[in-house]
Amino acid sequence: MTGMHLVYPLVLAVLLFAIGLYGVLARRNAVLVLMSVELMLNAVNINLVAFDMWLRDTLHAGQALTLFVITIAAAEIGLGLAIVLMVFRNRATSDVSELRDLAEPGIGKGANARKARKTGSRRIKSEAA
Repeated sequence: MTGMHLVYPLVLAVLLFAIGLYGVLARRNAVLVLMSVELMLNAVNINLVAFDMWLRDTLHAGQALTLFVITIAAAEIGLGLAIVLMVFRNRATSDVSELRDLAEPGIGKGANARKARKTGSRRIKSEAA
């Protein structure tokens, strides 16, 4: 038997997918989350090519599907980085945990924030002013 066993690329794909999943769940920076998603997509690509070669498909459907996944991943990263760049310009942060809902920047938690949300203003005027 010539060639490589199926186990080697599958183990590599599982490791890449696990690293990507950890990055998506544990990271707070939006750029690192996008990079982790790319790692997960690359793990899928390795699986597609490995199973295509293992099954000896004459149409090479796994490799063709891999080209589509690479194209979609490139579009996803382009749009994702554009969105992250616009959010960074507006909010001055790319921290995913600080980007909740569609709340306006500067409105945090607490009584003043609840008053500001009810009145629709960003700042509560002090009583002295």
